[in-house]
Amino acid sequence: MTSLSVEVLAADAVEPITSAGNAQLGIAVLAGIAVIVLLITKFKLHAFLALTIGSLALGAFAGAPLADAIKSFTTGLGSTVAGVGVLIALGAILGKLLADSGGADQIVDTILAKAKGRAMPWAMVLIASVIGLPLFFEVGIVLLIPVVLLIAKRGNYSLMRIGIPALAGLSVMHGLIPPHPGPLVAIDALGANLGVTLALGLVVAVPTVIIAGPLFSRYAARWVDVPAPENMIPARPSEDLDRRPGFGATVATVLLPVVLMLVKALVDIVVDDPENGVQKVTDVIGSPLIALLAAVLVGLFTLGRAAGFTKERLSSTVEKSLAPIAGVLMIVGAGGGFKQTLIDIGVGRMILDLSEDWSIPALLLAWLIAVAIRLATGSATVATISAAGLVAPLAAGMSTGETALLVLAIGAGSLFFSHVNDAGFWLVKEYFGMSVGQTIKTWSVMETIISVVGIVFVLLLSLLV
Repeated sequence: MTSLSVEVLAADAVEPITSAGNAQLGIAVLAGIAVIVLLITKFKLHAFLALTIGSLALGAFAGAPLADAIKSFTTGLGSTVAGVGVLIALGAILGKLLADSGGADQIVDTILAKAKGRAMPWAMVLIASVIGLPLFFEVGIVLLIPVVLLIAKRGNYSLMRIGIPALAGLSVMHGLIPPHPGPLVAIDALGANLGVTLALGLVVAVPTVIIAGPLFSRYAARWVDVPAPENMIPARPSEDLDRRPGFGATVATVLLPVVLMLVKALVDIVVDDPENGVQKVTDVIGSPLIALLAAVLVGLFTLGRAAGFTKERLSSTVEKSLAPIAGVLMIVGAGGGFKQTLIDIGVGRMILDLSEDWSIPALLLAWLIAVAIRLATGSATVATISAAGLVAPLAAGMSTGETALLVLAIGAGSLFFSHVNDAGFWLVKEYFGMSVGQTIKTWSVMETIISVVGIVFVLLLSLLV
């Protein structure tokens, strides 16, 4: 896949809700994104409100009737939350079970007991990648960074040598691998196959996290040599658990949804017969909803009950896991509304028209759009959602594998150069006790490496898919 089939895609384009020309649409898109950026960065408005206002502003700048713009936004919000809201909720429950039961600590302690010296950065990548699968990025940071600080302090390791691999593992999972919100929304918007996207995402993620994690950490440790800040090093909390879940059971529970979705993708490729009994079964158990639901139900026993949780505590854990994701769901939903407004005003058709003379590969175009929005807004999730809306028409004539790679290209672009408008930037800065300049040299450069290496491997895969 090296170019756009404009004629085929244009024929499938939806009739826009405005008659604006390409020039007005281009200005409307820039103005709409500028409104969102200004509201988030200058006025510190919540991203949900900023995306809502930006979507309506986008429709107004494009000359669309207000009623149509509102309908586009609400339709997009509803379909996005319906498509991924339950999955995000299930992922949050699984992550909370993992943390509260001591399962996350079990994974950390077991791997670290077997890793010494030069193997430690690789162990940190493995820990972050496994734990990062069901956890949101911010939750993963809060869970893992204290562990990083303890290891650096007690083992006399370079903070950057240990910390960068852990951050890389979390970031790659967040940007490229479902069930994280960004990839899920992009899959939904582009009509990609989740199992195939997951499989190809893992192929891209492994070399990317190695390069951006253990390998880059060697240089990061030379550029920035800071001790673990004493005020951030946690004291081990007193355990109120009678026991912890076993290492094998914990890892199996975390990986269960991934395995089920990969089995479905493999059967779909090998069998390729919707009437086949085996494929019918795997289509059900490998669907994201059933796969994550199965992991949660299994986790209630392998994590919760194994840690001695009573029925009341299990219920409380599930309840507490849902409250923190309300903001995430609303941001993702509003992003879906913005995406739908972009589509309905005809931005997809505009991109197709302009791309006719550009000769830019569709994957590279998607990456560049995500990079631009990421730099402007600071949010990987907003960048993924918005870019998916802009390039959605490009997926119309693509194969299953090509559409999956388009999702990954957007995900890679959404991670490019985190800086001062990204909450993750400040979280890393404060936890590691670094200056702004030191954070840019390490965290920001690491994110850029992930983005660039990711798109390189996506483009290489496109030669084979």
